[in-house]
Parts: sequence; C-alpha cells; structure tokens
Amino acid sequence: MVWYRGPRRIAMRPCHSCQAAIDEYILDKQLEPLRDLTVDDFNVCADCTTVVADACVECGGAVYVPRSESTTPDYCPACRSDLIDRTGRDPGWNCGPVSP
Repeated sequence: MVWYRGPRRIAMRPCHSCQAAIDEYILDKQLEPLRDLTVDDFNVCADCTTVVADACVECGGAVYVPRSESTTPDYCPACRSDLIDRTGRDPGWNCGPVSP
C-alpha cells in the first residue's frame, strides 16, 4: 500500500499479525516509552501492539507485549539485550527458569 503525505510518497508495510497497513506515525507514538526501539524494529501495527509502562524489572521502563500473549514480560528488549551481552546467555522475557 502506498500513501501520499504532501509531496512524499510513503510505502506502508503490512502487519505480520493482521495484515493491516502499518501506520508508522501512530506506531512510533505508541512505542515512545520503549528504550532503544523504533518503528523499524516492529512488523506489527499499533492495534496489534501493547506497551506496558514501568514493567521492566531491570530499568523500570516499558515492555512490549504482543496481543497474542497473556503474560507481561519482565524485561524490556533493551535490558534483555544488555543481559545477553553481559552474561552470554538469553534470560528469556520473564524472570525464572527457562523452559528446555
């Protein structure tokens, strides 16, 4: 899908979840609380995205919850990445044991 805003032509990608066109402006506004993430990091639309403020156990920042999930992650993507860099292992999205 292609939209025109003034003289600019904007190609909109389809959402991987519902196939609707991703409005990057709306999604970017919704993702503002997430540390180090932008619209380019997501392939879902704002309707398929939930951002929960103050939920990360490491930094106290926001976390992203896919609409298909029922549990809120304990780590934001940036803290999860930091933990992987520091420890060399992936803690998963939640505190506690990782399932085999």
